Amino acid sequence: MVVVGVTGHRGLTGDQARYVAAQARRLLTPLADAGFAGITCLAEGADTIVADVILALGGRLISVIPADGYRDFQPAAHRRDFDRLLRCSAEIRRQDRPTPDLASLMAASRMLVDASDRLIAVWDGRPARGYGGTADVVDYARRRRRAVEIIWPAGAVRRTPKPGAED
Repeated sequence: MVVVGVTGHRGLTGDQARYVAAQARRLLTPLADAGFAGITCLAEGADTIVADVILALGGRLISVIPADGYRDFQPAAHRRDFDRLLRCSAEIRRQDRPTPDLASLMAASRMLVDASDRLIAVWDGRPARGYGGTADVVDYARRRRRAVEIIWPAGAVRRTPKPGAED
């Protein structure tokens, strides 16, 4: 079974989210008949959008929880989707870390890449805005010789994240 890791930016606009969903569907549909799994940290934005596509195509969802308190680390508006996707997960992998921080998020991303055959990255191609951002995850995947599929709408600009949020 092919395992596809998912990483990417948060705070996508409606148009960006629709583009990401359509491109994820295009990339993942060929895997549906043979069966596949997707592994993600269920963050708001790219992780959630692609997780929904994985489930819609009948894939197994594997969730990685970086640390205790990770749910509360999510924006309040995202927690309902986070809970829903966690309930739909075929498998949940938890790191033994006391609190979510940049190191635990990057460690979770490394775990996700290491468990993947390939990676879908919703990434604007720019450097990470802080340790463990999407650019760092893509770099790690490439160093681990994982195939990386980049999804980003031409000409789109990433929104400025809330303080302390890396992507």
